Amino acid sequence: MKKTDQGPVDVQDPMVRAVMQAYQTGQEDEALEPIVAVDAAGQPIGRLKGGDYVIFYDIRGEREIQLTESLIRGDFSHFPVQPDTILRFVTMIEYSRKLGVRVAFPPLGRIRNTLAETVTRTGRRICKIAESEKAVHVSFFFNGKNEAAFPGEERIMVPSPEGIDSYAEHPEMSASRVSDAILAKLEDTSCPLIVANLANVDVVGHIEDSNAVKRAVESVDTQLGRIVAACRANRVTLLVTADHGTVEEWLYPDGQVNTGHTKSEVPFVLLDFSNDTPEKMRLRPHGELSDVAPTVLNLMGIPRPEEMTGQSLLVGTDTNPASRRQIKVVLLILDGWGMREEEYGNLIQAARTPHFDSIWKAFPKSRLKASGEAVGMPAHTVGNSESGHLHLGSGRRILLDRVRIDRSIEDGSFFRNPAFSWAMKSARSKGKALHLLGIVSHYSSHGTIRHLFALLKMARDLGVPQVFVHSLIGRRGERPESGAVYVAKVAEMCRSLGTGRVVTVMGRFWALDREENWDRIAKAYRALVGGEGTRAGIED
Repeated sequence: MKKTDQGPVDVQDPMVRAVMQAYQTGQEDEALEPIVAVDAAGQPIGRLKGGDYVIFYDIRGEREIQLTESLIRGDFSHFPVQPDTILRFVTMIEYSRKLGVRVAFPPLGRIRNTLAETVTRTGRRICKIAESEKAVHVSFFFNGKNEAAFPGEERIMVPSPEGIDSYAEHPEMSASRVSDAILAKLEDTSCPLIVANLANVDVVGHIEDSNAVKRAVESVDTQLGRIVAACRANRVTLLVTADHGTVEEWLYPDGQVNTGHTKSEVPFVLLDFSNDTPEKMRLRPHGELSDVAPTVLNLMGIPRPEEMTGQSLLVGTDTNPASRRQIKVVLLILDGWGMREEEYGNLIQAARTPHFDSIWKAFPKSRLKASGEAVGMPAHTVGNSESGHLHLGSGRRILLDRVRIDRSIEDGSFFRNPAFSWAMKSARSKGKALHLLGIVSHYSSHGTIRHLFALLKMARDLGVPQVFVHSLIGRRGERPESGAVYVAKVAEMCRSLGTGRVVTVMGRFWALDREENWDRIAKAYRALVGGEGTRAGIED
């Protein structure tokens, strides 16, 4: 047994020992260099080979696309791949329609009449503005997991800073350029709705550097001040909100750093500068993220579609859409800005935020639920950017894939899933290996160890002879050295079931990219297929 920050870890498995040794060299979970299992002769085992079957069980989607492409596309060209490695591929959910793989839990149907679709259908235009780190959130997720832009939808994506090792070096990111784009778009009289995202608090909040986080918070507040002043000068209605909380709960009770998301409510502030007395408008004091889209439509005088079950936050005479004149609206999302009264571990309170403090004090405001069941997730779970933007844009509660999958495990339908059955029975009958690839964590926006365990049990029951597990570690918000704990749990489950073996461990940094950092994906590919990485020998 070895001791970690998470308690003792059973290191009888060679992969667990290798992870622990990596910690001793200064490596941490998220960027852990790939570790591969080898046999007595030092040769890698469990590599992905032509004809093998792969189940990529992650559930988020956008960060899994690049690695999947490298493993399935015969015409892949971003880095050298082995042309004869033709894999039979299943993904837990649909990562992209363009991939052409089998999907275990496909979409239930298109999410219709989102905010963007409803506004553009009236002939009005909408402009989305964000830096590239959050481009997918204001586009794909905000539009109800719809990759295509609606007619009349413009997208301005500002590049996030390049050539830096960490955003802790540049916590301001590209916030000023995002603000520049917003201010320029205020002059466009043909575009009555702007949806914008300031990414800093969430992105930098995942880095264990409190000074950098406070600088990120202050940078967002500075840009908020610019945007408020410009909206006031142009008589534009400004809505300020967030998608989830993050750094307002920076410390666990024991003093360790929590770089993950939170269960906190988020702010909603209405600054209706088109109104001569914006301070006198009234809002419900409490709501949830799905109430934002109906509120925007209410302000713009557009009837709420019946699919939007969220309710406008406006109260009083302003709740009648027909009574509203056509106005210009900016919906500004302060990504990761949660509300929490306690000062302990609250980096938003610790930072200088005069502009936010001023609008929170002077203008109509609400607190919105942004976690758990309010955003389609299991009760008492933290929020995230994907579910947050999905609910901000859709105006209704949407049951997320995680809940669907969890329920299928409970009712047993998971173990009869056609895509899983096809992969496992085919691997058995053709004498090919089954590979289970994905995050190992108790809870992550990418997935959960519970889903892996269910797949292992199904493989055992179906008698699949060769089952290899490729583990990605480093969920943001985990305590240090959690990866070893999870890998040990997977190894123990494999032993107890008599099925499967952990043959790859690597930090999610290498495998789950969405910014076309193909050098990272190449390293993950070479580990999975070629066996490149730190070698962990067989059991003594």
